[in-house]
Amino acid sequence: MPLLSVDNISMSYGDRRLLDGVSFRINEGDKIAFIGCNGAGKSTLFKIIKGVEKADEGRVIRHGNTLVGFLSQNMDEQDLSDNTLKPRALIEAEERKAMLENDIALASSDESALKALMDEYAKVTAEYEALGGYDYDHRIMDALSGLGLSGIDGRTDLSTLSGGEKMRVCLARLIVERPDILLLDEPTNHLDIDAVEWLEAFLASYGGAVFVISHDRYFIDRIANRVIELQDGRIREYKGNYEAYKFQKEEFLKTQEAVVANLEKELEHQLDVKQTMLSHRNISGYHQREKMVDKLTEILEREKSLLPGNRNSMSFTPVPADRSGAEDKILLKVKDVSKNFDDGPFIFEKISFELKANMKLFLCGPNGCGKTTLLTMLLGRQGGFDGTVFISSTATVGYMSQFVPFDDEELSCFDELIARSDLTNTAARSMLARFGFRGEDVFKQISVLSGGERSRLYLCCLLQENPDILFLDEPTNHLDIESREILEDALKEYNGAIVCVSHDRFFIEKCADKILGFADNTAQLYDRYEYYRRAVNNRQSPPAQETLKAETDKTSRETEAKIQSRNKASERRQSAQKRERKVFLEKEIERLENEQKELEASFTSGAGAAEYEKYAANSAKIEKMYEEYMTLDE
Repeated sequence: MPLLSVDNISMSYGDRRLLDGVSFRINEGDKIAFIGCNGAGKSTLFKIIKGVEKADEGRVIRHGNTLVGFLSQNMDEQDLSDNTLKPRALIEAEERKAMLENDIALASSDESALKALMDEYAKVTAEYEALGGYDYDHRIMDALSGLGLSGIDGRTDLSTLSGGEKMRVCLARLIVERPDILLLDEPTNHLDIDAVEWLEAFLASYGGAVFVISHDRYFIDRIANRVIELQDGRIREYKGNYEAYKFQKEEFLKTQEAVVANLEKELEHQLDVKQTMLSHRNISGYHQREKMVDKLTEILEREKSLLPGNRNSMSFTPVPADRSGAEDKILLKVKDVSKNFDDGPFIFEKISFELKANMKLFLCGPNGCGKTTLLTMLLGRQGGFDGTVFISSTATVGYMSQFVPFDDEELSCFDELIARSDLTNTAARSMLARFGFRGEDVFKQISVLSGGERSRLYLCCLLQENPDILFLDEPTNHLDIESREILEDALKEYNGAIVCVSHDRFFIEKCADKILGFADNTAQLYDRYEYYRRAVNNRQSPPAQETLKAETDKTSRETEAKIQSRNKASERRQSAQKRERKVFLEKEIERLENEQKELEASFTSGAGAAEYEKYAANSAKIEKMYEEYMTLDE
């Protein structure tokens, strides 16, 4: 059943066609991942669907009373002005409900006035129930806890929260409102692994439709049953999750490249024939071939347009530099390291490990466990810890933080790379092109670069320094999927050691040799990321003898969650209508029963046939209403 249709949407900014005749449907139960390069127009399409922006052409059709909830990745577009966990509509309904309850309690004996109050109260309570008011507090606390904000309640001053915490509050409020369609723009950006796994489980069992922009390939694999890719203003749809999309796209590209190659070959042949016709003075045949060439050229351009264009993503293969020393040489050794601040509790304790040449070590764990703190300690940028950190005196290091700094923001990308490398002008242009800076982009000032562009430029410069140990703090945060994959290939081939903090599970699985996994106030080494997560989950699981029961209970809870999640806004409206009908029946039964008492009193004073007929009719009505009431109650 379709909930929403996007019909031939087009949008341009200046000379750039951002969206070009985009059409698709969102059906009930869809879990759609919306992917594409940074700047392709994904967020713009979300805003058009929500009604925040207006398209140049086309329309968005909501079927029936479809409710759409929208989470923007831009905190400035989120509404926390009321500083409350409850949405404004629910607060207003709650206030009207409380006011009416007070008016009813103080109402006079005027039956018509009381009836008007009761009618209004029935409407308000129906609206309140439709908004999920009766169990809202319980559900919002569950959502906040799952998203790692268990310390927040209705008394918390939301203005004191960090940007990431505010974004999680907005996400919790949205999913608890349970709209028919959830539009989520990169919802995992501010979540640690525990919160991401909770969100994956929630969305997988959500009864409504989900339309999500994400660069997290593992997340897409877990929740998506459709993938829509936006490329060069047009979309292409694929069935299944990210792995299914990758396979289908590769097959499509192979087929499309073969089609283009055959068309090019045929066009070349027809051009030769056309030239032969001209040389033989066969004018009629020449004009016929000319029309055929024009038609083939048109078809060829159309088919070529379906192939990927020239996008600003990274494309490079670093040439491994020669390094002296054995691969088992220890570059970094950590022994019983513990850290706290201002004599408070330890962030982590007794961490020990060794980093050998060429080892790719990834630091993984929930937010606040101390990953970045440990990283800066290893770099020598933070002291005041117990234990010892030894780093080879001959080792050179490079560091890329989450927020990359540049000494001179007025420099161009080209000037920054030249200043930090020994590259010639031509080589520098070539290297920047590999990192997605082509044409005039090479001369962009650093101050106007987007977050993803800054990361790409910084990494480009850093890799030219070829350090023995490369320290990276969430390097994929601002990169689209294609750039992440190329970055992964580059780092996998990098012949130096890497110490990297990351939540990107795909990135970790592809590049990591070892995992330093944080749990229970310490960290230890694992061979694979899945082994680390399994160990963490086993610590949280019930004893062995209860495992079977726990699995059964889990299945039962998942089934129950799926059933409960289908109580979407439309179903809550139906429930509210039933409640309103029950209130009406209660009042009508009471009125008829009072009328029956008056009729019974008249029977002793010589009532006529009309009174007896009315009494019988009322009895039938009352019985019918009781039956309807009991059905609604069941």
